[in-house]
Amino acid sequence: MLLSKRPEMFLPEKWPSYYEKAQDCHIWDLDGKKYTDVCIMGIGTNILGYANEEVDNAVREVINKSNMSTFNAPEEVYLAERLIDLHPWADMARFARSGGEANAIAVRIARAATGKDKVAICGYHGWHDWYISTNIGTGDGLGNHLLPGLEPAGVPKGLEGTTIPFSYNDIEGLEKIINENRDLGAVKMEVSRNFGPKNGFLERVRQLCTDNGIVLIFDECTSGFRQTFGGLHKIYDVQPDMCMFGKALGNGYAVTGVLGRQDVMQAAQKTFISSTFWTERIGSVAALKTLEVMERTKSWDTITETGRQIGENWERMAKTHDLEIQVSGLPALISFTFKSDNHLAYKTFITQEMLKQGFIGATSVYVSIAHTKKIVDDYFDILDGIFKKISKCEQKELDIKELLESPICHGGFKRLN
Repeated sequence: MLLSKRPEMFLPEKWPSYYEKAQDCHIWDLDGKKYTDVCIMGIGTNILGYANEEVDNAVREVINKSNMSTFNAPEEVYLAERLIDLHPWADMARFARSGGEANAIAVRIARAATGKDKVAICGYHGWHDWYISTNIGTGDGLGNHLLPGLEPAGVPKGLEGTTIPFSYNDIEGLEKIINENRDLGAVKMEVSRNFGPKNGFLERVRQLCTDNGIVLIFDECTSGFRQTFGGLHKIYDVQPDMCMFGKALGNGYAVTGVLGRQDVMQAAQKTFISSTFWTERIGSVAALKTLEVMERTKSWDTITETGRQIGENWERMAKTHDLEIQVSGLPALISFTFKSDNHLAYKTFITQEMLKQGFIGATSVYVSIAHTKKIVDDYFDILDGIFKKISKCEQKELDIKELLESPICHGGFKRLN
């Protein structure tokens, strides 16, 4: 059901797709085999590790009191107050259960607030019609932008031209979009995906939106709480009009938040945005406890430092084996790619050989506080031998096709320079 969990993204025909249980950064498959996850940790949802005892206990207590009723759960108010306290520029909050929903909510509110239909985007923002409509009539607008191969089948053709992609750090490209689309109501973007802003990019985006009456929305569903206690935008001191959080917010439990300034968020009252299970109690409770544990442990510092060390070790190991790689991403969402035509074959080979040693690993690590030094060291001990064979493939001493025991994995998100 999820693109990022399909076997084709890792090791086609050989991937152990289903799990029995998970704890810290370990996963047991249906045959009882234990793996150490030095990969994407539930698609980045578990900064505190799998089955964090404090978070799970808070959820168990709520289950005993009922997670749902005709009345509202007060924890959603407490969570709104907590997130606004961490982001003083915001005044109001709405909650959902997935990142795609949160993005759709934000776009609906921004359009209602401005009375304008078009949205300029930079990054990945989910699966809903407003986003996938980027590909209508363009051939593959999102493919050129970030993620190839997304067909707009089922998306109303009347949405053509309502969502327009621009490239990160390309302020001139965004200026052109604004000048040519006076009915642009929102600019929606990730604060950073693979690389940081250059030449005051974020500040210039903020000024453009202010000057043109455009709602600036930061999608922090992935970046939130990775490098600071809150949104990544706090590091750059650039304040949006709206912001979304997800993934790590509930440490694996389904909760996402949309924060915004009152003059923008109040527009939600003149449109219809509603869902039964957005009022379910578990998500808010899990988020509140997750925030508590994060703050006490300063998890963002731990995962950032671990991620930096992983990136440095990749580069050092590549140099040792005479391989060219490019490391990118936030330290806590660190990744690399081989500068080779065979990069996907090499990624597949890493996954294949790691699995044999009881590790789930490829070319990305979504770091959690459960990734201890010993786990990281053991991971690199295995990777060293794999890099050695890949180096021989690059030198034509070995053939990577003969080393693979499955088809080559599919490519994922492109890197936005």
